[in-house]
Amino acid sequence: MARHVLITGANRGIGAAVAQRFVAAGDTVSTIYRSGDLPEGVDGEIGDMTDTDSINAAIDALEERHGRVRVLVANAGITKDGLLMRMSDEDFQQVIDVNLTGVFRCVRRAVQSMMREKYGRVALMGSVVGLYGNAGQVNYTAAKSGLVGIARSVTREVGARGITANVVAPGFINTAMTADLPEKVASQYLDAIPAKRFGEVDDIAAVTQFLCSDEAGYISGAVVPVDGGLGMGH
Repeated sequence: MARHVLITGANRGIGAAVAQRFVAAGDTVSTIYRSGDLPEGVDGEIGDMTDTDSINAAIDALEERHGRVRVLVANAGITKDGLLMRMSDEDFQQVIDVNLTGVFRCVRRAVQSMMREKYGRVALMGSVVGLYGNAGQVNYTAAKSGLVGIARSVTREVGARGITANVVAPGFINTAMTADLPEKVASQYLDAIPAKRFGEVDDIAAVTQFLCSDEAGYISGAVVPVDGGLGMGH
C-alpha cells in the first residue's frame, strides 16, 4: 500500500536522495521547501519552517491532494556557523528556529494525522555533532541534540498508537557542503573517521527508509549513527 511520505527540504542533497528512494519504492512523496527544482515524482508546497501557519497550510494542501501524512522525514535545515564568542543572538536563534522549532512545528502537525491513522513513522535528520559536539557550531549542535529529546518524548506520548519516532545521525557526507571544505580540513575529518571515507547520501537514505518501514515498527526513540564510526554511538 502506497503511503503519503512528507520529506521537508527534498529539493537537494540528503533530502533529495531520501525522496528518490521512497518514490522508487512506490510511495507517494511530497515536500515542503523554499525554492529550487524537485526530484521527479515529488510534489511540493512552498513553506517557511519558522512560521506555524505556513507549515500547517502546506501540509493541509498536500494532504488534500495525497491523503493523510503517514511518514514524516524532517530534513530541512540551515547553518550559521561561528565561534561561540563571535556568534550573534540572531545567528543562534535563526538556526534554532529552523532546525529545532521548525521540526517541532512539522512533527506536531504530522502526528495529528498519524493519530487518526493509528500508524506513523517520524524520522528526524540529526547529526553526529548533535552528541559529539563541534567547534564553531554551538547553534547547530544545540538544535540537533534537541531532536533526540523530541523523538523520545514523541515516542512516550504516542508510541501506543502505532507511531515511531527516531533520529538519523549522519556523519560527514559527500554533498555540496563537504565539497567546499578546504583540503586540509577535509583531510583532518577523514583521519578521525574509522571508515576513512565520507559517506554518500544514499547511505543516509537507506537507513531512513528502513526506520520508516513496517519492519522497523519496534524501533522508536533511537539515535542511529550513519557516520563511518566517527561518533561511536555517542
